[in-house]
Amino acid sequence: MGVITKRSSMAFFSDPSSHYSHRVRIVLAEKGVAVEIKDVDPDNIPEELRELNPYQTLPTLIDRELVLYEPNVMMEYLDERFPHPPLLPVYPVARAESRLFMHRIQRDWCELVDTIVAAKTKEGVNRARKELKESLLSTAPIFEEKPYFMSEEFTLVDCCVAPILWRLNDLGIELPEKQSKHLFKYMDLVFERESFQVSLSEVEREMRD
Repeated sequence: MGVITKRSSMAFFSDPSSHYSHRVRIVLAEKGVAVEIKDVDPDNIPEELRELNPYQTLPTLIDRELVLYEPNVMMEYLDERFPHPPLLPVYPVARAESRLFMHRIQRDWCELVDTIVAAKTKEGVNRARKELKESLLSTAPIFEEKPYFMSEEFTLVDCCVAPILWRLNDLGIELPEKQSKHLFKYMDLVFERESFQVSLSEVEREMRD
């Protein structure tokens, strides 16, 4: 199980295969939060979660009386609740830019990942794979400039990007080495990070075996 430490008033209902749950687990690990991780089958939502979350979705974060069921809201809440280490820039302009990066990742990459995972039609999956691969390749050069995603420091943006890159093999996407060398360097840097390793579910570990 991923990020589980001593008993805590905080609980995280997690889909062990979802990149949305994974991004929040990375933040929990970065912050060293004492949290109970509850792996849940998204096709079999327990009654406990049905009562807490009106949308009956994963992930869901419970902190005493607070119930959160939107991943990016959870990430920003955790960053404010546990301010060290900070995962968003201090200055308003830089914070806004980070939030915009997260929005673009959702629109440009996450929606394509979700299409591939849903696998409703072969044509749709192939088109989504092609678009995601091309988008990643077009973005690869930015990783030459700074060690993390448009930043000298690890941020919430990286918490959104890393779970997608970890799943590329599982998504059926193979990137050419020459065009992706800076992206591969970034992947190695992030994947070797202690918080990332701690965040991995058993299902996610098997994706790279």
